[in-house]
Amino acid sequence: MSAREDILDRLRSALRDHPEAPEIPRTYRGDSGMDADQRLDMLVDRLVDYKAGVTVVDEAGLAPRIAELLLDAASYVVPAGLDDAWLADAEALAPGRRRTDTAEAPLSVAELDAVDAVVTGSAVSVAETGTIILDASPNQGRRAITLVPDHHICVVREKDVAGILPEALRRLDGTRPLTWISGPSATSDIELERVEGVHGPRNLDVIIVRS
Repeated sequence: MSAREDILDRLRSALRDHPEAPEIPRTYRGDSGMDADQRLDMLVDRLVDYKAGVTVVDEAGLAPRIAELLLDAASYVVPAGLDDAWLADAEALAPGRRRTDTAEAPLSVAELDAVDAVVTGSAVSVAETGTIILDASPNQGRRAITLVPDHHICVVREKDVAGILPEALRRLDGTRPLTWISGPSATSDIELERVEGVHGPRNLDVIIVRS
């Protein structure tokens, strides 16, 4: 018998004379009832309250806005699956600044710390909590690239904005590595002074692309 089987056997033995667990009531709200405009307005409101930069653009405005946000960056990193069209204007303005993180050649923590910004997509956002969720898809990459650089530029598509958490969870694969972002990284010290950049980027810019 393996150690795992031994432990499971002991657990079954310990629980043998206990009653079955009652069914958990799931009467919580599962649908926000908000339309697309309401979800977008609420998400923007929450993100601004969290001190994130927020811009709402159409598809044509995405590349110019990314280029604008990268103007002061000496270098930036992107995941291997990011759409090259998003970076067309940034590359035209100042080529040679982009670094790409791949599964075959991941950048080290020291290399990530040396870049000024990261550009990624996103999986799902929650309007009610102002939370952006990344799931390590090709246009989002490894968790490390969004935690080490000081500036995160995150693209959110309007169709990926859910009203409340249960709606968002139904769109996610829980077996994937999920990163949940609610504004720039921040905490408060013992004097309740806000400290930014503790466990992630100090600066978060969200670009919401309307359908």
